[in-house]
Amino acid sequence: MLKRLLFLTGSPGIGKTTVLHNIVENLKARGYTVGGMISREVRSCGTRVGFEILDLSSNRHGWLAHVNQPSGPSVGKYRVNLEDLNSVGVEAILKAVQNFDIIAIDEIGPMELFSEPFKEAVRRTIECGKLAVGVVHWKARDRLIDEVKTREDAEMYAITYQNRDKLHEAIVDKALEFLKRNPRKP
Repeated sequence: MLKRLLFLTGSPGIGKTTVLHNIVENLKARGYTVGGMISREVRSCGTRVGFEILDLSSNRHGWLAHVNQPSGPSVGKYRVNLEDLNSVGVEAILKAVQNFDIIAIDEIGPMELFSEPFKEAVRRTIECGKLAVGVVHWKARDRLIDEVKTREDAEMYAITYQNRDKLHEAIVDKALEFLKRNPRKP
């Protein structure tokens, strides 16, 4: 079966978001539209203070989590900003499901899983039939993650220091194979 849910995993700091960004840019350069969300760490004076969410289509951004976030669920030293996650991240994913060739999700992880709308957006993504690329947290446990990992049309790629500079090429090839066999509908 041709895989259409192409997800990355790996230890913290290994370069998951960088590999995903390279996949997205390669597919855009080939004329495909890509929407969804990417999370980026934010540092101040060399110390990570939080994570920003970016809507790939509008460049709108918000905070996923921050050390100074006044309320929200705690994950380590961070508090999750459910309002920005839902208004920026979830909206970006749902917009991609409706309007773009490819959906990007970074990441399905402990912070994001506090949001029921986020979980629903991921479910809509995996059920919509479109190509999706994303990141799954390396050790988070949740029924939704199990659903994604065990689907017949899903493939997981573990990023290592040895493969991280070239892995995006293999995933872009897989994505193009799916896209060629499932052309866009006008």
